[in-house]
Amino acid sequence: MIRVVGSRTRAAIIRSQRITGLAPDVIAELVAEIGPLWHERHQAVLTSRPRRRAVGAGAKYKLVFVDRLLATLVHLRHATTHDVLACWFGVDRSTITRAIGEVRPLLAERGCTVAPDIRLCTLAEVIDHLGASGQTGIIDGTEVRVRRPAVGRKDREKFISGKNKQNAVKSMVVTDAEGRLLFCSPAEPASCADITHARKLGLVKLLADGPAVEILADAGYQGLGAQTGGRVVTPPHRKFKKNPPEWYEEMHERQRKAHSSRRIRVEHGIGHLKNWRSLARHHGRREHMSDIIQAVAGLLSHQQAATSSGTRT
Repeated sequence: MIRVVGSRTRAAIIRSQRITGLAPDVIAELVAEIGPLWHERHQAVLTSRPRRRAVGAGAKYKLVFVDRLLATLVHLRHATTHDVLACWFGVDRSTITRAIGEVRPLLAERGCTVAPDIRLCTLAEVIDHLGASGQTGIIDGTEVRVRRPAVGRKDREKFISGKNKQNAVKSMVVTDAEGRLLFCSPAEPASCADITHARKLGLVKLLADGPAVEILADAGYQGLGAQTGGRVVTPPHRKFKKNPPEWYEEMHERQRKAHSSRRIRVEHGIGHLKNWRSLARHHGRREHMSDIIQAVAGLLSHQQAATSSGTRT
């Protein structure tokens, strides 16, 4: 089969941030970091099963690791189908599916990059980082629309979002006061409330037992403030539900806008996530959404860290 992607075409893809969503320096760092991990896991799979031939015998791979990484990035960035990528790279569709299935979990395991020497993989590490740096964290939930479960599945109704009335999965996003991504949780069915999801992730215990950290949240997390000693700050409650005085309306509106202006940064971070088309709507298997969300968050945070540190070219 004729290879569509040659050296010049590959170089053009790497140079174009429109295609991959990442700067060339970031892609080079990913190749240097993930390439050995992929090779190690691949060799472990080959040697773990009974074989009639030695490792390395037989047909050679037509898709080198750099092309496997690029195919995964293009798929995440533009939600390009495996058939189109197979025609582009000149291989069979199953080769692209296998390549994405191998590279995407490696990207998801990287966590979010805050600085070249700081990477956060768990919510506990995020809370410790915010406490050590004295920064304010912002949390919010985001939903990704997915395909409707098959008829007769007992947990079919779990994926229906009470907010958007559609089948979706939900993830909790944590950013700092500047909107830089610090953490994206694994996906949960969209019927799970934001506050319930935060409790499942252990946010209450981490804030109660950890450093003094201020966390800004919207009204969906009201109740966490009392459980965390006021460390989770939510919009002010309305004391007058009927016929409030004018002075109270003005004060409440002023407080609400002040809180919203500080919390809006997390919405910007979520907006950058949704620029990756695989998170606008997912047409594949729902079981892959956790890897997809965490992989995109890790890639975007790496790009943000590279841009802020001045290493972008």
